[in-house]
Amino acid sequence: MNGWLITGAGGLLGRELRARLAAASVPALPLTHADLDLTDTEAVARAVRRTRPAVVVNCAAWTDVDGAESHEAAALRVNGDAVRSLARACATTGSRLLHVSSDYVFPGRSTMPYDETARPGPRTAYGRTRLAGERAVLEELPRTGTVVRTAWLYGAHGRNVIRTMAAQAAAGDTTLAVAHDQHGQPTWTKDVAGRLLALGRLPASQAAGIFHATCGGRTTWYDLAREVFRMCGADPDRVLPVDSASFNRPAQRPAWSVLGHARWEEAGLTPPRHWRDALAVAFRSVTAEGPPARRRPDARRPVASAARSTVRALSG
Repeated sequence: MNGWLITGAGGLLGRELRARLAAASVPALPLTHADLDLTDTEAVARAVRRTRPAVVVNCAAWTDVDGAESHEAAALRVNGDAVRSLARACATTGSRLLHVSSDYVFPGRSTMPYDETARPGPRTAYGRTRLAGERAVLEELPRTGTVVRTAWLYGAHGRNVIRTMAAQAAAGDTTLAVAHDQHGQPTWTKDVAGRLLALGRLPASQAAGIFHATCGGRTTWYDLAREVFRMCGADPDRVLPVDSASFNRPAQRPAWSVLGHARWEEAGLTPPRHWRDALAVAFRSVTAEGPPARRRPDARRPVASAARSTVRALSG
């Protein structure tokens, strides 16, 4: 096999990447968790050795931010140890590795975008395990490993925060309480999939290292919800601002998840588009009701109804 191998292919981003590669006529082998348990080191080595892919994209991760606080060792096995095993397997076959990571590796206390060279400083167990995965890739594959950080993901596959907000907008005169003190970049999975494809097509020397794959600009969950209400023709004043502390969650969410994108221009690629531009194109597909998605732990919960029932947003 000279194509691509995708781990975590059943997730929000993995499914989008599968579609993007198919549209580009790039041969790919998608592996879900049922197909390959990344914590099984021998199985990972066999899979990579058998297929010998040109590019491996790791979309798999433990994304239960709160659960990682009480189960850090288990999260580390997926987000850190398993990534190192995958990187070592790629080293034996000469395969390139694109590893998807998270904004949680940063402390979230800045007021300026974190660029790709910014010093990490995770403040949660989840962030520490994600940073361990990044270091594994860069240490094991210094010339052919790529870390792709993203954040605030939404997409057409499964549950997502945009669809949740749109459903609330359509629910008559109900109000929606949303965190106003978290800043980030809503990012369409289709854009991230395109970025992964572009990186995989670059020479390894240009793509090695760290890239940030979020949309441009910045906003808050509160202002995003107001924008979605406007797009639905609903009154944005039905969205109410609340402090993140009111959600009382085990893991603290970053107040600042805004990432910089300098590496794209350095690599000769166009920087990511503004989040509003992406949302305008994505809105119809990501708010359409699809088949019910299997409930799973999610990385973020920025939204709650006025009755205090929590609505979860998906993240990469």
